[in-house]
Amino acid sequence: MVDPSATTLDGLLESFSRCIDADSSRRLAEFHITAEAQARVDELAEKANEGALTETERGEYEAFINAADFIAILKLKALRRLTAAG
Repeated sequence: MVDPSATTLDGLLESFSRCIDADSSRRLAEFHITAEAQARVDELAEKANEGALTETERGEYEAFINAADFIAILKLKALRRLTAAG
């Protein structure tokens, strides 16, 4: 069964991705987080695996995961648009 909220979000992001020009799509497809941000995420992930996150850290980690998922979806849509455009 398909999650209706996922379908709605996909439709919203698909509409949004049509607003991004080819140059922006290329930049989005090449986006990477900074080394500092990656180090912080790695630290939080390790603490999460150990069950040692504070509530504040848990909120920070969950926010990062949500943002990373969002960015990954946008990157995928940008790559698809670039591929389709040749």
